[in-house]
Amino acid sequence: MTITLLTITLLSSASLGIVYSLTEEPINDAKNAKVNDAISKVLPEFDNKPISQKFEREVDGGILKFYPATKGGQPIGTAIETFTKSGFSGQIELMVGFLPDGTIHGIEVIAHKETPGLGDKVESSKSDFSAQFKGNNPENFKLAIIKDGGNVDAITASTISSRAYCEAVKRAYDAFIKEGDIK
Repeated sequence: MTITLLTITLLSSASLGIVYSLTEEPINDAKNAKVNDAISKVLPEFDNKPISQKFEREVDGGILKFYPATKGGQPIGTAIETFTKSGFSGQIELMVGFLPDGTIHGIEVIAHKETPGLGDKVESSKSDFSAQFKGNNPENFKLAIIKDGGNVDAITASTISSRAYCEAVKRAYDAFIKEGDIK
């Protein structure tokens, strides 16, 4: 009985290892494609490969990823992969595109676990919540919901998700300003 159980366990773990090694590369390719797609959606047209010029900074116990974009050798913006751990259902990851002067060009959700039909409205495909950020510079546009004295109109019945989204965008903006050399 022990030998049978040991054999089954070894076969199961070997099978799991094989499946993992076969799927690891396609999963990474899919993640990279999602990041590339988000970069192209949040920045104006560029002619370099921002993902190849990526650099990272540790902020608030997490990593922010910076993707500088240029056109004709001139900086046209920076996409920042940011996060918040304050979402209703946990972590929310965003890609925020800033123009050289700090104006927000676009925001895309990369990952979240918010409630379907409520908190998932942070996604641009499900509502126009992110549109209110576009074209605004956080220097004079307070990244907080109206209820907290800011300029952001929260998603109805999703105040926690809305606050978390604003927090992630503010984290990206603060890091963008701190990294002034990428302008």
